[in-house]
Amino acid sequence: MRLAAYTDYGLRVLMRLAGAPDEAISTGRIAGEFAISQNHLAKVVRDLGRGGFIVSQRGRAGGLRLMRPAQAITLGEVVRHLERKFAVVECFRADGGGCLLTPHCRLRPQLSAAREAFLAELDRTTIAECAWLGARPGGPAPVVN
Repeated sequence: MRLAAYTDYGLRVLMRLAGAPDEAISTGRIAGEFAISQNHLAKVVRDLGRGGFIVSQRGRAGGLRLMRPAQAITLGEVVRHLERKFAVVECFRADGGGCLLTPHCRLRPQLSAAREAFLAELDRTTIAECAWLGARPGGPAPVVN
Protein backbone atom coordinates (compact mmCIF):
# COMPACT_ATOMS: atom_id res chain seq x y z
CA MET A 1 0.00 0.00 0.00
CA ARG A 2 1.30 3.43 -0.84
CA LEU A 3 -0.01 6.63 0.65
CA ALA A 4 -0.07 9.85 -1.32
CA ALA A 5 2.42 12.57 -0.35
CA TYR A 6 -0.62 14.65 0.65
CA THR A 7 -1.51 12.08 3.32
CA ASP A 8 2.11 11.78 4.43
CA TYR A 9 2.24 15.54 4.94
CA GLY A 10 -1.01 15.47 6.89
CA LEU A 11 0.34 12.79 9.20
CA ARG A 12 3.53 14.82 9.71
CA VAL A 13 1.52 17.90 10.71
CA LEU A 14 -0.46 15.92 13.27
CA MET A 15 2.65 14.18 14.62
CA ARG A 16 4.37 17.55 15.04
CA LEU A 17 1.39 19.09 16.82
CA ALA A 18 1.15 16.04 19.09
CA GLY A 19 4.78 16.61 20.08
CA ALA A 20 3.93 20.08 21.42
CA PRO A 21 0.33 19.91 22.65
CA ASP A 22 0.59 23.15 24.63
CA GLU A 23 2.12 25.14 21.78
CA ALA A 24 0.56 26.72 18.67
CA ILE A 25 2.85 26.00 15.72
CA SER A 26 2.73 27.90 12.45
CA THR A 27 2.30 26.24 9.08
CA GLY A 28 5.52 27.95 7.98
CA ARG A 29 7.48 26.44 10.84
CA ILE A 30 6.19 22.94 10.11
CA ALA A 31 6.88 23.41 6.40
CA GLY A 32 10.45 24.42 7.22
CA GLU A 33 11.04 21.57 9.66
CA PHE A 34 9.86 18.97 7.15
CA ALA A 35 11.11 20.69 3.96
CA ILE A 36 7.61 20.86 2.48
CA SER A 37 6.24 23.63 0.26
CA GLN A 38 4.27 26.01 2.48
CA ASN A 39 1.62 26.46 -0.23
CA HIS A 40 1.10 22.71 -0.53
CA LEU A 41 1.07 22.29 3.23
CA ALA A 42 -1.59 25.03 3.54
CA LYS A 43 -3.97 22.86 1.48
CA VAL A 44 -3.31 19.88 3.72
CA VAL A 45 -3.84 22.02 6.83
CA ARG A 46 -7.21 23.27 5.51
CA ASP A 47 -8.28 19.69 4.89
CA LEU A 48 -7.21 18.63 8.38
CA GLY A 49 -9.23 21.52 9.80
CA ARG A 50 -12.32 20.50 7.82
CA GLY A 51 -11.84 16.96 9.12
CA GLY A 52 -11.91 18.11 12.74
CA PHE A 53 -8.29 17.23 13.47
CA ILE A 54 -6.78 20.69 13.94
CA VAL A 55 -7.77 24.25 14.68
CA SER A 56 -5.98 27.34 13.43
CA GLN A 57 -5.65 30.46 15.54
CA ARG A 58 -4.69 33.79 13.98
CA GLY A 59 -2.62 36.50 15.56
CA ARG A 60 0.65 36.89 17.38
CA ALA A 61 0.18 33.80 19.52
CA GLY A 62 -1.51 31.98 16.66
CA GLY A 63 -0.73 28.77 14.91
CA LEU A 64 -2.04 25.26 14.64
CA ARG A 65 -3.19 23.01 17.47
CA LEU A 66 -4.83 19.62 17.66
CA MET A 67 -8.59 19.89 18.01
CA ARG A 68 -8.74 16.67 20.04
CA PRO A 69 -6.22 14.91 22.27
CA ALA A 70 -3.58 13.07 20.24
CA GLN A 71 -4.56 9.87 22.05
CA ALA A 72 -8.02 10.14 20.48
CA ILE A 73 -6.84 10.38 16.85
CA THR A 74 -5.85 7.16 15.09
CA LEU A 75 -3.65 6.92 12.04
CA GLY A 76 -6.42 4.99 10.29
CA GLU A 77 -8.92 7.79 10.86
CA VAL A 78 -6.53 10.32 9.35
CA VAL A 79 -5.66 8.13 6.37
CA ARG A 80 -9.34 7.48 5.63
CA HIS A 81 -10.00 11.22 5.69
CA LEU A 82 -7.04 12.27 3.54
CA GLU A 83 -7.02 9.29 1.15
CA ARG A 84 -10.58 9.67 -0.08
CA LYS A 85 -9.63 7.95 -3.32
CA PHE A 86 -7.82 5.06 -1.64
CA ALA A 87 -7.98 3.01 -4.83
CA VAL A 88 -5.44 0.22 -4.52
CA VAL A 89 -6.20 -0.75 -8.12
CA GLU A 90 -8.27 0.79 -10.89
CA CYS A 91 -11.51 -1.05 -10.10
CA PHE A 92 -11.53 0.48 -6.59
CA ARG A 93 -12.03 3.97 -8.01
CA ALA A 94 -15.39 5.63 -7.37
CA ASP A 95 -16.23 5.39 -11.07
CA GLY A 96 -15.28 1.71 -11.19
CA GLY A 97 -12.35 2.28 -13.51
CA GLY A 98 -12.12 0.69 -16.90
CA CYS A 99 -11.03 -2.82 -16.01
CA LEU A 100 -12.63 -5.47 -18.19
CA LEU A 101 -12.18 -8.12 -15.50
CA THR A 102 -14.39 -6.37 -12.94
CA PRO A 103 -17.52 -8.50 -13.40
CA HIS A 104 -15.59 -11.76 -12.90
CA CYS A 105 -12.45 -10.68 -11.05
CA ARG A 106 -11.08 -13.03 -8.41
CA LEU A 107 -8.35 -10.62 -7.29
CA ARG A 108 -10.54 -7.77 -6.07
CA PRO A 109 -11.77 -9.49 -2.86
CA GLN A 110 -8.21 -10.26 -1.79
CA LEU A 111 -7.03 -6.72 -2.48
CA SER A 112 -10.03 -5.34 -0.64
CA ALA A 113 -9.23 -7.53 2.37
CA ALA A 114 -5.59 -6.39 2.26
CA ARG A 115 -6.67 -2.74 2.19
CA GLU A 116 -8.99 -3.27 5.16
CA ALA A 117 -6.23 -5.09 7.10
CA PHE A 118 -3.86 -2.18 6.38
CA LEU A 119 -6.38 0.35 7.70
CA ALA A 120 -7.23 -1.85 10.70
CA GLU A 121 -3.54 -1.91 11.62
CA LEU A 122 -3.39 1.89 11.37
CA ASP A 123 -6.47 2.06 13.62
CA ARG A 124 -4.39 0.45 16.38
CA THR A 125 -1.97 3.39 16.58
CA THR A 126 -2.70 6.93 17.71
CA ILE A 127 -1.02 10.16 16.71
CA ALA A 128 0.22 10.39 20.33
CA GLU A 129 2.30 7.25 19.79
CA CYS A 130 3.98 8.90 16.79
CA ALA A 131 4.49 12.37 18.31
CA TRP A 132 7.41 14.41 16.95
CA LEU A 133 9.07 17.08 19.11
CA GLY A 134 10.60 19.07 16.30
CA ALA A 135 14.04 19.73 14.95
CA ARG A 136 17.04 20.38 17.19
CA PRO A 137 20.01 22.39 15.97
CA GLY A 138 22.55 20.02 14.45
CA GLY A 139 20.50 16.87 14.57
CA PRO A 140 17.25 15.10 13.95
CA ALA A 141 14.28 15.73 16.16
CA PRO A 142 13.74 13.43 19.12
CA VAL A 143 10.69 11.20 19.21
CA VAL A 144 8.33 11.15 22.20
CA ASN A 145 8.16 7.75 23.94
